[in-house]
Parts: sequence; structure tokens; C-alpha cells
Amino acid sequence: MSGYPSAGIIYKPTIAAADKLARVLEQKLPEMGTSAWLCSSWDEQKAKDLVTGTSMLISIGGDGTILKTARAAIPWSIPILGINLGKLGFMTEVSAKDAVDVLPDFLAGKGWLDERAMIQAEINPQKDNPQTYYALNDIAIGRGAKLRVINVSTSINGAHLTSYKADGVIVSTATGCTGYALSCKGPILNPRAKEMVLLPVAAHLTMSTPLVISATSTVELQVQFDHQAILSVDGQDETELTSGDRIKITRSTFTSHFLRMQPENYFYQTLVLKLSTKKEL
Repeated sequence: MSGYPSAGIIYKPTIAAADKLARVLEQKLPEMGTSAWLCSSWDEQKAKDLVTGTSMLISIGGDGTILKTARAAIPWSIPILGINLGKLGFMTEVSAKDAVDVLPDFLAGKGWLDERAMIQAEINPQKDNPQTYYALNDIAIGRGAKLRVINVSTSINGAHLTSYKADGVIVSTATGCTGYALSCKGPILNPRAKEMVLLPVAAHLTMSTPLVISATSTVELQVQFDHQAILSVDGQDETELTSGDRIKITRSTFTSHFLRMQPENYFYQTLVLKLSTKKEL
């Protein structure tokens, strides 16, 4: 009997092979004792509505699909199996060609759970009922379409750090360190680390050194601008900001869990290969 009685399959609809594999797995899973439902990664709200009572999630696409799947899993911490049909696949676990063959092992409970920290942001938390945004990779504040810097007054645990004049500021998880933060010369952390990374994007005549800050820290950013600025969550969801807005970023109480068969040191074994692939994209 399957250790996971129900599974949700979230796939990237613009990849024909992802759509095809999703429908194959939808038929195969009941034969293995697991009921299944399908959802496009573009319909994140529908996925959130479906996850209640689901015991595992299968993400078919690339790292972007993983990010959407992880946010859909909040607050249930449902284990996610990532099947790679993207270009890089830092977070995915198995290739599309191996998916059908290895799925019975995962359903039988083999492997281990890779727990990853998430972060959350609130805009103007001093006001009533601020909306909370959750990210597995990063939360970034950036300028809009015009090529003008924004001013971001930055504090950590209530102590003023600096006022960045930059294209933006990124607060990244350890998972996100190989994404946007890396392209801005940020450090690489072990993906299971709890710390966060704070770094500016194209800082102008202000501090440009990236900082690794503790998991218990609170980062507060206040933006000032005369054109446009946005809050970006995992590079996917954007919210327009108003000059003077304050953004509070902390480590979330929610975490993401990924099903793995690779050795627990797999990250270091594949790091150079992944980065070499990234340079070629």
C-alpha cells in the first residue's frame, strides 16, 4: 500500500512534455494505491484550494514550478517531489524519463525529507490587517520600468544599517542563494541553512557588501522614490509599492519539504555542474 494515499500533480502548462507526463502520472498513481488530481502551475489559487488533505505534491516543470508548488503547500508542509523539465533544476529531484520508474519507491516511503526555510514579508505591518507574502527563494524590492534608483532605508532588529541607493534590495533564503541573489554576487549557503542573505542590486555610492544574517533577525525596509517600485515574491508575484511603504521581512514559521533519494551531500556534488550549466543558459 502507498505511504501517500493522495497526490496533487502541479505542472507547467506551457511545456507540452510536462502536460503529457502529468496526465500519465494521473493514470498511473491510482494503480499504485494513490489517488491523484491535476492543476496547472498558472492557477496557484486553485492549487491552494485543492491541497487540503493531500499527502504529497508532484511538481512537473522547473524551479519556477517548484516555487509555485511550495507556496501552494502553505500551511500544510506537504512533501514535494520535483520532476525536472526545466533548464537548471536546482530544486527538482528526478528527470522526466525516470519519473514513472522511481515513483513507486517514493510512494513506498523510501528516501528522506529535505526541509527548507521560507521567509515572509508584510507591507506596512503597523497598519491593521497587513497582507503577508511567503517566499521559498527571495523577496525583493526593485525599481519599476524607469532607470532610476530607489532609496531603501534598511534596519536589522531595529538598528539602522544603511540607506541603499540602488536598483533594488534582495532578502534571500539559503535556497534562493543560487538564484537572483547569486546573479547579484551574493554568497552560496547550504540550502538547508536557516540564515538569510541581504544584498542590494546595483548599489550606487552606498554599501554593496552582501550580508548573511541570522534566522531570528527582522529586516525592515522603507522605500522612497519618485517614479515606481515593486515588491517581488520569488520573482513571480509582484505588488506595486507606494513611496514611504515599510516592509518587514522575517523567517517564516512555515517550511517546505522535498522528497529526496540522492545522498544528503548531493548539493555539493552537483553544485559545480549546475553552475556551469547556468553559465551556458
